[in-house]
Amino acid sequence: CDVTRASEVEALAAKADELFGGSDLVVNNAGVAVSGPVGEISLEDWRWIVDVNLWGVVHGCHAFVPRFKKQGSGHVLNVASAAGLLSAKGMAPYCMTKAGVVALSESLYLELATTGVGVTVLCPTFFPTNIIASGRGPSDPRLKAAGEAAMRRAKITAQDVARIALDASKQKQLYALAGDDGRWLW
Repeated sequence: CDVTRASEVEALAAKADELFGGSDLVVNNAGVAVSGPVGEISLEDWRWIVDVNLWGVVHGCHAFVPRFKKQGSGHVLNVASAAGLLSAKGMAPYCMTKAGVVALSESLYLELATTGVGVTVLCPTFFPTNIIASGRGPSDPRLKAAGEAAMRRAKITAQDVARIALDASKQKQLYALAGDDGRWLW
């Protein structure tokens, strides 16, 4: 579904109810990148990243959390980034949206503490994905090249990150930090 549309996320939750009798885990994982200097990034690109990275997570939580609370169980896994804990030059839109996902997750964790519903926020560092290639903004080519090089050097894979996230969720941990570098820097 298009996570920028609350109605589509709600329809997804309703379809899961219909087909499976409910859900046990929602993974709010849609994410995009925008980079460049503040004031040079178009407002359209700012809206796009906020709609996907932040509103997408809000929509997922809004659709699934009431269901989880009603059943007294379930888990919310919100995918942020180490960029939600650490800031970088030229990455304000990305860092801002991912910090918002971290803050939402922390608040939701406290809100749901006595309900049987868990919350985990995943904050990985670089690992191979297509996020840089599909990103937007007047990015510095050197910044893009550095990001791509960091992905190539990564010692973790998407499968490793997924395992870390699911293990943290199973253990009801709030933070899932994937990548020793991010854990150390944080």
